[in-house]
Formats: sequence, structure tokens, C-alpha cells
Amino acid sequence: MRRNDNSNLNRREFLQRTSLTVGLGIAQVAGAASGRSVSIVLDPADEIASKPAVRWALGELGRTLTAGGVLVRQHHAIHQAAQEDFCIVAAGAVSPLAREILESARATMPAAPEAVGLIPGRVGRRAVLLACGSDERGLIYALLELADRVNCASEALSALDVGAPVVDQPANRVRSVNRCFVSDVEDKPWYSDRSMWAAYLTMLTTQRFNRFSLTFGLGYDYPHPVLDSYLYFAYPFLLAVPGYRARAVPLPDHERDRNFEMLRFISSEAAARGLDFQLGFWNHAYQWPKGSHANYTIEGLWPQTHAPYCRDALHALLEACPGINGVTFRVHGESGIPEGDFAFWQTVFDGVVRSDRKLELNLHAKGMSQRMIDMALATDMPITLSPKYWAEHMGLPYQPSSIRQMEMPPRNETEKGFFELSSGARRFLRYSYGDLLKQDRRYGLIFRIWPGTERALLWGDPAMAASDARAMNFSDSLGVDLFEPLSFKGRHGSGLPGGRCAYQDGSLKPRYDWEKFLYTYRVWGRHLYNPGADPEEWRRFLRKQFQQAAPATEEALANASRTLRLVTTAHAPSAANNAYWPEMYTNMPIVDPSLNHLYHDTLDPKVFNNVSPLDPELFSQINDFASDLLKGNQSGKYSPLEVAQWLEDFADAAATNLAHAQVHSSHPSSPDFRRMAVDVSIQTSLGKFFAWKIRSGVLYALSEQTGDRTALHEALSAYRRARSHWEEAAHHAKGVYMSDITYGIEENLRGSWLDRLPAIDADIKAMEQLLSQAQAEDSAAHGDDQERVRRAVREALSRPRRPQIPCRHSPPRHFQPEQPLEITLSAEQTSVLPKLSLVRLNYRHVNQGDYYEWTEMKRENTYYRAVIPANYTKSPYPLQYFFEFHAGPEEAWTYPGLGRDLSNRPYFVVQQE
Repeated sequence: MRRNDNSNLNRREFLQRTSLTVGLGIAQVAGAASGRSVSIVLDPADEIASKPAVRWALGELGRTLTAGGVLVRQHHAIHQAAQEDFCIVAAGAVSPLAREILESARATMPAAPEAVGLIPGRVGRRAVLLACGSDERGLIYALLELADRVNCASEALSALDVGAPVVDQPANRVRSVNRCFVSDVEDKPWYSDRSMWAAYLTMLTTQRFNRFSLTFGLGYDYPHPVLDSYLYFAYPFLLAVPGYRARAVPLPDHERDRNFEMLRFISSEAAARGLDFQLGFWNHAYQWPKGSHANYTIEGLWPQTHAPYCRDALHALLEACPGINGVTFRVHGESGIPEGDFAFWQTVFDGVVRSDRKLELNLHAKGMSQRMIDMALATDMPITLSPKYWAEHMGLPYQPSSIRQMEMPPRNETEKGFFELSSGARRFLRYSYGDLLKQDRRYGLIFRIWPGTERALLWGDPAMAASDARAMNFSDSLGVDLFEPLSFKGRHGSGLPGGRCAYQDGSLKPRYDWEKFLYTYRVWGRHLYNPGADPEEWRRFLRKQFQQAAPATEEALANASRTLRLVTTAHAPSAANNAYWPEMYTNMPIVDPSLNHLYHDTLDPKVFNNVSPLDPELFSQINDFASDLLKGNQSGKYSPLEVAQWLEDFADAAATNLAHAQVHSSHPSSPDFRRMAVDVSIQTSLGKFFAWKIRSGVLYALSEQTGDRTALHEALSAYRRARSHWEEAAHHAKGVYMSDITYGIEENLRGSWLDRLPAIDADIKAMEQLLSQAQAEDSAAHGDDQERVRRAVREALSRPRRPQIPCRHSPPRHFQPEQPLEITLSAEQTSVLPKLSLVRLNYRHVNQGDYYEWTEMKRENTYYRAVIPANYTKSPYPLQYFFEFHAGPEEAWTYPGLGRDLSNRPYFVVQQE
């Protein structure tokens, strides 16, 4: 092996120059003896490559290679590297060396921020692999991509064989993960664990998240009787502010100081990895209402000192933590501050202004008013607003085409006091983007995915994650802040010892709670960066975890992961996560509304069949659908029967693939496999439960609307079948999960799947009593009515089929305000085409406070044309639209509609010129 004075660094130089913490251990010596060695070339004159966070990433690559038995050496120039070494050049894309290699490979790098390049090329006669980035973060991702490939491979050096050039750039400018402190019992351990933070933040960066959000003050939606107040009003739990006597009692000073030191540590560790750090303060109330038995109270603070204290505490905190890049506030009434108190927020914002650096000021969008926006913009800080994506849940992967009727703007603005905006004129911003997507806006928009639909079970569907990623830059939005799995665990003072994953089976507990969801983070992070990500990016991880069972595992997880998101979209008895938890659903009665003690923000009568979909423009309510079915007059909306069939199909596919995975698994008893298998099994059973309960609801509606006994009998049979699937879910969970999984002290936010059976049984009993009464009265439809009901029952129990015509449509590139916009659709000649009786264009501003308009499209051979009038395009908003086809009264459908895996946007959008 050739050597000279500069070709190899001694250990001290190596550590100093690359921040590598590995030494020349046995693996390195063995690697050198076998010629398994890698030279990494990093030019100290390269401004991007010399950044501290890049040096950290270089250290991660070095440690990973060393663990794989490879000797790693660093050099300043290629000629210093031994000829027999595999040579990696780490460089900024604009450096002379990178440009030479790119030219040799005939490859180009985009100038976009955070772009990544892995380019096999040459320098002279020397073959090299260029790991480059358009900036610091891009180069970090390039180095961590190599480390991830090595870590997932069975042979380290082979993982560096990139083959064709890889060039990538982000689709979303903000890709954030949000971790909440909500429980004294469950969250103190991870908050204070420095090793956990190092591993966690490294994982986030490796999966190409570029922001980490740490949230305080979300232990409650608003200060109602408080039990656990640790870090709820966060400032006095973190620091003493000169000039104020505010403190949390009985918190010792040393614990407060330790909390603050951990905050400084976390923010600096994020900065060291190139991550932005966003700190959230969601509560500013400091007094707890009657009925509270809080473990901590706030003393030494009065109304006249409240706002100045918050301002000065915030300023002191930001000055002491230079790693913090931005601050998030909840500024509506749930913050503890009345919605008319703009003076309070003006004072608090000044705490950000007094900082000596630019900080993003992120405001939770619920109840947002123009006055609050203007106040924020006046700070001269970067301003972002964060509306919710699919309310406090997670629906199908597109921005909702509509919101529920009860969230629409009220005709009479009567609400005053704490919630005069969010429950009054601005209530259509409670659960989605409302009217925030004006094209001339001066603020950025970052969607926030709330933890409602699924909290405890493993999720992972690449197709849906890719579509979600596309939805996050909807109308030039910036991206997403994703509440991580297990968010709100132990909320409302419900924390229990035993770990956030809530495993009763101790052998299933991962070292850190987030390690259970490594696949989830990978699928989300890689697709948020690039919706068209190479499947190899997640499949190499599955192969490492599951070997030959990896392909079947991927399909099992993907299909299981679709079920609850579909349920959420089609059936939303509450938009609030505190009430509706589909993963551990509290039964909404079909028969007796008096059995409903939970769902209040739903339509009257408050029963299953009257529940609105979360997207009522595309999905039909059960009662409405049953009425149309009896009349033989269908809308183009997706019916409950189609939803039920999708759920059953996804569940069957998940079960089939899980069985294949179990057959092919080399280690079926491993914790990774068992965790995956039980969660897929539970979700499969939940999907079948909802499928059969929806069918039962349709059949019951047919009976209720006609008095037919046969329909009621079939409804009862379907309900019993649904119950058996819920019991299966409870059986899968028994002995695996704790009997009390707590996300709140309320009955519906804790317990187990088994605990939900009595409410299901009570509703089934009510239906049995109705059937018994119907038989005694010999009630049944007769004559033509009987045949009409029988046909409807047969349809409810058969596989639905949606007609379709192949269509072609290219949306206009843009529209001009105050000018008419022509929309043209081409339909292919099929047997259905002559039957078309109506083709409609449904359109709306990208403003969820507006209702849809529609116009009939005129046919010209196989073309259909319609015009959106000039007075409608006179608007600051983009336009969205979809097509609705009717082939007689009984056949109707929409275009573009939803695809087989439900992972596409079911409408078109046109921006203003």
C-alpha cells in the first residue's frame, strides 16, 4: 500500500478534522488487512464541505463503514488516496472538483436548496464516487444516504456501488416532525435522555426531515380542570426571569435549570445535524380553573405582569438558545388568552422581535383573523400559518375538497368571549385551510397533521405517503409539520409507567419508543422530500428487518395502513381527536341515539347513519345514500357500499400478504416481526369491522325508511359480523398491549379494544329488540315496494360497481381574473357514452368557506365544454374543479375520482396567471 507524509492521518488528526469518534479498532485493522478500505476526500477550501454539520455527517458515514469492517481514511486531495481504496469525494456541487466529476459523468446538479447528488465519475484516470449537495443540507443528505445504504446492506463496500447517477431535490420546503411534551410521567424520561436525542435527531436527518418541532403546552385543548401541569405554562419550568417572581411550585430550582439545559442541548444537537429547531408554546394560561388538582401551580404572576413576563421569558430563552430557528404559538382561545385580546399577543411577539436574529413566527391557524396576521407581519420576521390537514385526524391523501356543513361560516356571528372567532365567523378555519390560500399572501403555509386517526399502531403506505407529500405543497404551500406516532400519549394527566408504546409484552418494547416506527418515519420522510422516491430507499430497510419476508411485509403494511384513513374520510362523527379515535373506536349507535354519550359535534339525530363524511362533497352519508338507493336516483359521490368494499378489499389483501410474510420470515419470533404482525392483524380486523358496520348501517336505513323486516334482519346479521371482527382485533391485542392505553383520562381516550365491546353489544341488543317487535307486528314491504326494497338489499350485500368512461383532460396552465375560463374534457367512445344524460362541471374557489357551483357541460362529438364565468374568476384564489357524469338516474360517477389505492387527488387545480 502506497504511503507518503500526507496520505494518511493519525488518529488525533482524523478526529479533529472529521469529528469522527471511532478509533482504529479491530474492524479497521481487519479491513486494512483485507484491502477493505475507503478514502474520503474533502477539500478544506470547499466552503460547503467544511461546514460543521457536514463534518458531523461525515463522521456518521465513517462510523457506519467502520462497523461494517471497513478502514476509513480522510484526505485533502484525491492524489493522497491509495489506488486500491474505494474513493468518495464529499463536496459542494459548485466546487471545482465536483464540477470536474459531474462533467466526466455528464451529470448536472439542480441549483435548488437541499439538492442531493451521488455521481459515479472520474478524476483523471481515477474512478470516484461524488457525494455532493447544492448546499450544506444537501451534502449532509448525500453522506447520510451512503451511510444508510451501508447500514442496510449485508456487505458494506457493495452498498457504495451506486451505478447510475442519483440526483434528487426536495418537493416540500418544510418537512417537520413534531414531538409533544404532555405527560409528567411518560415524557420526562425521553426529554432528559441525551442518548435518545442523539439517535432520534440523527434518524430524522437521515430520513430527510429538515425541521424538528418540540411542543410544550398541548397537554390540554384549553385550561379546563388541570391535573398534570408540568411544562404546560412552560416558561417557569425552564428559567427564572430577572425582575419577575414567577415560578412553578413545588418545582425545585435545580430541576428547572436542568430542564433549560436540556432544551439548550436539544436545540444545539439539532443544529449540529443541520436541522431547523422550532419551539412551540401552545398554552399561555397560568391559572387553573376550579376542579383542578394540578401537580404544579404558578405563583408570583398577576394579570398586569402576565404579558410582559411572557415577552421577557421568551426573549431570554431565545438569547440563551441560538439553535432555535423559530417559535410556534397557538393564538386562539384554547391558548388560555381570549380571542379579542390582541394586545397580549402584540407584547409576546415583541419577545421574538427583540432577538438579534431572524426567527420564523409560526401561528396555529384555527380562528386566524387578518388583524392577527397583520400584527405578525409587522414584526418583520418570516411568518407562517399552520392549518390542520383533515381536521384533527388523517384522511385520504389529498387536501379535502370540502368541509363538513357544521364548520361552514355561520350566518349570524353570535359567539363572543374566549372563542368569538374560532367558534364564530372564523370557524371554517377550525379544521382546514379555510380562506388562507390567497395567491397574493405574504405569509407561508405549513400544514399540520394532527394525531387523531391512528396513534399506537404501525403505519406505512408508500403510495399514500407520496400523495400526501404532493398535497403539502398545494397552492404553493411550504410543507408539513407531522405530529409523530404516539403523540398525546399520557395526555390530560393520564400518564402511566410502562413506556409510551404501551406493550404488556415486555419483549416487544424497543429501546426508544420511536424505534417501533422506523419504517413510518422512513416512508414519510423520503416521500416528503421526493414523492417519486426510489422504492429501494424503503425496501432496503425492509430487507434488513424482514429478509425474504420483506415484499409481503411491504404489501401487508400498505394495505392495512389504508383502512383507518378511509374510515376517517367517509365517517366523521367528530372532527376532534379528543372524541373520535377510529383506531380504538368508541361505538356510535345505529339504533338508539341515547346510547351516544360522546359525539356532540355531529348532525342530529346523533346516530351512525346520520354522520357526515369528513369530505361530504365526494362521499355520501348513509341515510342520504339509502334514500337515493330506494328512489333509484344516485349521485356521483362515493357510496358507503363502495367504502365498505374498499375496506374489505384492503383488509383481505393485508391478511393475505401477512400470511405470506409469516411463511417466508426467517425470524417470525423477532420483536420487529411480531410488532408488525400484530399491528397489521389489528388494523385488518378493524377494516372488516367498519366494512360490515357500514353495510349494517345501509341496511338499517333501508328498513327504517320503508319499515321492511327483511332489511332489518340483514342489518342485524351484518352488525353481528362486524362485532366478530372487533372481537378479533381485541384478541390480537390481548397480552400484547396493556389493558389501559391512555391518551386522556376520559373513557373514550383510554382502555383497550376489549373495553369497546359492551357499547357495540348494547346497540346490537337494541337492533334485536326492534327486529323482535317487527316480527311480532309482521311488518314487511309489499308489492312494488317489496321488490324495490329487495333490490336495494341485494345491492347493499353485493359488490358495488362504479361505471367509468376513459377521459382525457389537461387543466389550463392558469387563468386570468375577470376573464371567463373554458374547461374542455374528452371522453372516449364506449357503450356507456351514448347513455350519458348529464355531464357537470363542479367548481369552487380554493376557499373552504365557499360552496361549489356547477354548470352543465355541452357535448361536441366526444368533447364536452363548459365555461367558468368572468365574475367568478374575479377572485384572489386559485380554482379547483371536478367532473360529474350521469348515465340515467341510477348510474353516476366523478372524474378524476379516486384510483385503486386511493392515492391520487380527485380534482384539478388552476392557479391565477
